[in-house]
Amino acid sequence: MTAVTATYRLQFRNGMTFDTAIGVVPTLKRLGISHLYASPIFTAVTGSTHGYDVTDFNEIDPALGGREGLDRLVAALKDAGLGLILDIVPNHMAASLENGWWHSVIEWGPASPYAGHFDVNWRERLTLPFLGGTFDDVLAAGDLKVVFNEAHGCLTLAYFDTFYPLTPSSYEIVTAAADEPLLTEVAAIAARATPDDADRMHGEIRRLLAEPEARRSVQAALDRVSANRDLLSTLHDAQPWRLMFWQEASRHLSYRRFFEITGLVGVRVDDAHVFEDAHRLILDLVRSGTVDGLRIDHVDGLADPTGYLARLRERVGPDTWLVVEKILEGDEALPAEWPIAGTTGYEFITSLAETLTDADGAQGLDRAYRDALGTPVSLDDERRAAKTLMATRNFAGEVTRLTDLLFEVAETERPDDMPAETTLQAAIVALVTAFPVYRTYGNAAGMADADRTLLETVATAARGQDPAPDGAALDLAVAALLGDLGEEARETAVRFRTLFQQLTGPVMAKAIEDTLFYRFNRLIAVNEVGGDPDDAFAPASAFHGRMAERVAAQPRGLLGTATHDTKRGEDARARLYALSEAPETWRDAVARWRRHNSNHVVELADGPAPDPNTEWLIYQALAGAFPEDLPTDPAALTALADRFAGYLEKAMREAKARTSWTEVDGAYEQAVQAYAARLLSPDNTGFLSDFTETLKPFVAAGRINSLAQTLIKMTAPGIPDIYQGTERGDFSLVDPDNRRPVDFARLDETLDASLPAWPAEGCPPLGAIKPHLIRTGLSHRHARPDLFTTGAYSPLAVDGARRDHLIAFARTDGRDTAVTLVPRLPLALLRERPDLRDPALWTDTSVRLPDAGRLTDAFSDARASGGSAVSVATLFARYPFAMLTSYAADG
Repeated sequence: MTAVTATYRLQFRNGMTFDTAIGVVPTLKRLGISHLYASPIFTAVTGSTHGYDVTDFNEIDPALGGREGLDRLVAALKDAGLGLILDIVPNHMAASLENGWWHSVIEWGPASPYAGHFDVNWRERLTLPFLGGTFDDVLAAGDLKVVFNEAHGCLTLAYFDTFYPLTPSSYEIVTAAADEPLLTEVAAIAARATPDDADRMHGEIRRLLAEPEARRSVQAALDRVSANRDLLSTLHDAQPWRLMFWQEASRHLSYRRFFEITGLVGVRVDDAHVFEDAHRLILDLVRSGTVDGLRIDHVDGLADPTGYLARLRERVGPDTWLVVEKILEGDEALPAEWPIAGTTGYEFITSLAETLTDADGAQGLDRAYRDALGTPVSLDDERRAAKTLMATRNFAGEVTRLTDLLFEVAETERPDDMPAETTLQAAIVALVTAFPVYRTYGNAAGMADADRTLLETVATAARGQDPAPDGAALDLAVAALLGDLGEEARETAVRFRTLFQQLTGPVMAKAIEDTLFYRFNRLIAVNEVGGDPDDAFAPASAFHGRMAERVAAQPRGLLGTATHDTKRGEDARARLYALSEAPETWRDAVARWRRHNSNHVVELADGPAPDPNTEWLIYQALAGAFPEDLPTDPAALTALADRFAGYLEKAMREAKARTSWTEVDGAYEQAVQAYAARLLSPDNTGFLSDFTETLKPFVAAGRINSLAQTLIKMTAPGIPDIYQGTERGDFSLVDPDNRRPVDFARLDETLDASLPAWPAEGCPPLGAIKPHLIRTGLSHRHARPDLFTTGAYSPLAVDGARRDHLIAFARTDGRDTAVTLVPRLPLALLRERPDLRDPALWTDTSVRLPDAGRLTDAFSDARASGGSAVSVATLFARYPFAMLTSYAADG
């Protein structure tokens, strides 16, 4: 098994197949990658662009090349000395008729052998929220028909091109109304069938209707049946499922979904049998040595993440590298009992944001933002409003289900003093909205002490809300979550606890990441997954503390700076961090731009479009995404405008302020899109000239921030993860923009060239220099893996006037030492001197190096003596960053 020292995330689909990836392997080898980290490769719905909508856990997607293609890729990786990490999706599958398990559940209902594979509330019919209107309206419009589906060999209720299988016991309703002997035979075949031999039934029906004339005759009879609306309604009522308007899903869904996506249904991998069925191929790939490690998607969605991870670890053995997609909020720590290497690294992004932004300047940016909006902004109020919106509207069905369970608990625990259901629901909403993290991890065995303490804190916060929930109802909900109930109510309480824990994460994600982060736009660079805009600014000492903690907590967890889920590219964030250094400059610029483009603001009945908050967002998002060379040629502007339009649609709808995915305000969206398009029109020369000129110092500072975060990632505790394309500069917007094809040929050209010399002003383009920082850093990691994972982390003392402008730390492991030095808050430095190597910037600033003998810079070959204070000017003579190493001779 290849040791994991650096991963490269490759997004399969959208033109990237296994054979295409084989051509990339030599480039990854040159860059210093140890493992290709693949997005989901299992069979997904036809045309899937991401692979998280899996239809078959136990088949490699033929669209990517199938198992043979995967084997060819793995052979190429092994020939190059590289391994493979797979992204797996145990939480959910596609609620698609292409999914054989789901098709069986729809056809047979709770009798299906796969009914227990999915998280369905079988107390009611399975709801299928895929109609474009109410059932009655769709029926009246004639959009429902009974159709023989040749591919599956069954009768279906068709809604346009979607064919929902009729449960076999209902075939007689059709045949009784049709004068067609072949249909009578079809019904007889169905009557003999059982859920376990459904394939035989389908085969017999296909053979019976194999001739075209037979199918035409049957379909003609079915068309006559379809003309009877009352009969179709009766037939629909006889199914174990019911079709419904998609907008009713939030209140009436009978299955657990992934967040708000009704097309993804929760899988019960907490059940041992389901686990085995869902992991058969995955485990085979690990045991055969095809795969070295697994990334577990959305682990917080599982009923019992702790139990799941314990079972998975047992089945894959002690050496398989496991990381989980887990969002750690604030100072939250990973559960110590999880047998994993760590997370996918969102908290590392937060740590970088904390140290690369200016806390003092951010206060000025805050004032500028509030002045631009012309109204006070309370982040706490906005956060609670977003979470309340999610709990009471978007996840109303889940809250209703929890209320029903808590009512059952109350009937057992408090039969003589029954609270009203509305009172219980209000208590549940109060708890959900007060949760500061994604979830707790109680299971049938109970709740850990740390989680009990957290729940008590949450309950206290819930009681302090205005209006406050009923105290008795809140106490009952907390008791149910903790399991502090009588024996008779405990089974129901466990179900309540499980569903509650599976709800708080989606509410947190959709309220904060996908609502608040598009509403509160002070500095959008820090509105990132796992972050908090209020906690985004900290001194360098806080960063050092977090990195020291990583050595103990997850030295082999991923160091991520970009993923397929991040809100913007890592280098776009790095550029926008510099806004915190110059709030007045940004304030004045936005004011000018708003005046210049004011005649393109449209006054609608509910306010201006765009409103001031959206204008502020637009200018920041453009500043982050604008190409490095600041082009004003029509082709480049058109390309950016096309990309930006998709981003802006998502940003407006996710904010849910004046439009949303479920209630689109076309007039508002059209006006905002026209405004943004006008900004990037080649004939808008006055604005474009001002915009690009204003951006120049931020672009220069952003490059320095980018190189700083890159070198930090190469040397911090953990495993560096490179998201595809980010090695040459990443100014992408939110997905799907960040899944655009990567030009690997240009990366090869860059690696063929030498590390460019540093210019007298500014910084080389990121595409020319960033890959060399990565390759150099990864070559050292490959040579000394333990040094950069489990090696001690120590901040270095910096003295002098520029001490706050330097991040300096050492990694030590026995006789091996590596020192990282990078600039911090570079905008102020560049304003004083255009060349960050200028000795005048660092005249009295020195860093005390660890006692490690002679240290050599990996980029300039400069040498320094350990154990002494060394001038930063000396260390930055050739490049304004350094990686000094001193290694013991190889034994």
